Amino acid sequence: QLQLVESGGGLVQPGGSLRLSCAYPGFTYYPIGWFRQAPGKEREGVSCINSNGGRTNYADSVKGRFTISRDNAKNTVYLQMNSLTPEDTAVYYCAASILYTGSLDQRRYDYWGQGTQVTVSS
Repeated sequence: QLQLVESGGGLVQPGGSLRLSCAYPGFTYYPIGWFRQAPGKEREGVSCINSNGGRTNYADSVKGRFTISRDNAKNTVYLQMNSLTPEDTAVYYCAASILYTGSLDQRRYDYWGQGTQVTVSS
């Protein structure tokens, strides 16, 4: 069964860091994207990575603070999030796409995880 499973969310103070993981057995060579949805807002793209990890893309709002990476031997994609602010509070989802385009448009992603909550608050 094709499945993506996010983990690593939680409560963190402003300025803190978290590392999210997306386990993707069955999607080893698929491009993977991270998305987030804050309360009352539409889901937005955060970052994406191609099948071998050589190409990445980031939303302007997270450039310089978030880093995406992957370990295909572990079937896991990571999102390292630093300098977190309350505006980063959201449910974070990972998703797999059939083809890497560098796009952060959720319509280009075919398989989705259930999400993990990230809350940035003092």
